[in-house]
Amino acid sequence: MERKTISRAVIKRLPRYYRYLGDLLESGVERISSNELSDKMQVTASQIRQDLNNFGGFGQQGYGYNVQHLHTEIGKILGLDRTYNMIILGAGNLGQALANYSKFARWGFKVIGIFDVDPELDGSMVRDIPIRMVSELPRYLKENDVQIAALTLPRNQAKAMAELVTANGVKAIWNFAHTDLKLPEDVIVESVHLSDSLMQLSYNMSNYKDKTQKKSRTKEK
Repeated sequence: MERKTISRAVIKRLPRYYRYLGDLLESGVERISSNELSDKMQVTASQIRQDLNNFGGFGQQGYGYNVQHLHTEIGKILGLDRTYNMIILGAGNLGQALANYSKFARWGFKVIGIFDVDPELDGSMVRDIPIRMVSELPRYLKENDVQIAALTLPRNQAKAMAELVTANGVKAIWNFAHTDLKLPEDVIVESVHLSDSLMQLSYNMSNYKDKTQKKSRTKEK
């Protein structure tokens, strides 16, 4: 299939499709229409068809979508048909929570190393993974094939650690640090700013409250 530019909005919806289709598979559903998928995802059926048509469509008129086939194909589009070795930099609460999340392995993301600067954590185990010191990191990266580094560090440490791992061959950063990273163009960065998400939630709550109050005042009149 010829490569074409896919909008970020479409790419952000693909994991949702994958997740919902996985739920359908677990429930024994074999096929689904775009209208039925629309009801579950709160996305219009037209939008679903447009999104999937970016990658070839996958549906059949009068039949809909084969759930197993569509789930598999979206997994391939997302790159989930391969395995990625991942390390976690920062063994605090967030870092250990990521290491303990079992579904990562099911999706092909294998956590093979955890690193920290606290000597009291040296040798401690998270699941079956020993926590190593950051001083061991350059040698570890030379001896192991690591594709992804997850940064769960304070912002004042994140930049240096990101530069260290990319200088040693890591080309993808999953950034949980509260800072934006400027790295070489061949390094892929996906930033997760938890505070941004919480502020969006606050905005939506405030907006909903304002709308409710306006409706209430209108009814009173």
